[in-house]
Amino acid sequence: YGQVLRMLGNGRLEAYCFDGVKRLCHIRGKMRKRVWVNSGDIVLVSLRDFQNDKGDVIAKYNPDEARLLKQYGELPANAKINESDVFGDEDGGGGGIDFQDDSDVSDESSDEEDGKKEEMDIDDI
Repeated sequence: YGQVLRMLGNGRLEAYCFDGVKRLCHIRGKMRKRVWVNSGDIVLVSLRDFQNDKGDVIAKYNPDEARLLKQYGELPANAKINESDVFGDEDGGGGGIDFQDDSDVSDESSDEEDGKKEEMDIDDI
């Protein structure tokens, strides 16, 4: 099993297989233009005997089927289902952006509600 990291075009994709290896995968001919695969989807990857870093996508699981696979123990517990996040991202996400609650914003809105707006004269600038 693997999770799609990104689509590369021309029936190819990059998938993170749950054995810990990133693989370049090819979507099989029967699935092309019939089954739409997006990033974050759980897929069944057939490994190649002669190339360990490549594989073939032979099935796509919808989110309900993926949840069942997770309950049966086929998928790891930290696999993200129905999300575009990458497998194993446990730091809370956010892409390295931390959001803060600034109280200054609420002060400005309370001044406007009181009707104490200061008018700016463009000529003074």
